[in-house]
Amino acid sequence: MDLENNMDIELIDKLGNDLSVVNAARVSFAKRKDVLDEKDDKLIKYLAKWGHWSPFAHAFLSFRIKAPIFVARQLVKHQVGLSWNEVSRRYVDDKPEFYIPFMWRKRPPESIKQGSSDEEIEFDITELIDTCKGTYNYMLEEGIAPEMARMVLPQCMMTEWIWSGSVYAFSRVCNLRSKSNAQAETRMVTHQLSRHMKDHFPICYKYLID
Repeated sequence: MDLENNMDIELIDKLGNDLSVVNAARVSFAKRKDVLDEKDDKLIKYLAKWGHWSPFAHAFLSFRIKAPIFVARQLVKHQVGLSWNEVSRRYVDDKPEFYIPFMWRKRPPESIKQGSSDEEIEFDITELIDTCKGTYNYMLEEGIAPEMARMVLPQCMMTEWIWSGSVYAFSRVCNLRSKSNAQAETRMVTHQLSRHMKDHFPICYKYLID
């Protein structure tokens, strides 16, 4: 399964633009701009360089994301400046979807405690996933509550959530989770988040994203 083609990162709402950040900063001097110019580019650069993050909190993004649970559990750790609401299998018992890779990255050398190497091996978990799905459906048919039956579903199941926050908060997520030592599947999400930031907040993106 090609994860990148089965994930979905949709921008569902946006508040403000680069000018919003500029005006949030300039209000300290009772100033307001209607059009961006070169001075504003320099101002955003200065704010980003010296960690004046509060003006960036006035520019806002909201996403609806579909990705495997193990990716979601890494990203939900980022809480500052962000809000998260996720589908709940206490309430939802429709057919689950799964990310099933056929090539698996090998464990890195023993000196590295996390991550994976570039070397891959073939491994088929289709039968295991079919067993999990069959057991889950059978438990529901037997009248077991979804909040209990979900325990047999693996971390490669797809989940969905709405994730909202400031440009500054998302820039921190992208900078941390796009690094080479971040999990490849998680980088797929942050690369798309970065692309949306670049499209809608190009000057902020230029100075906030490493």
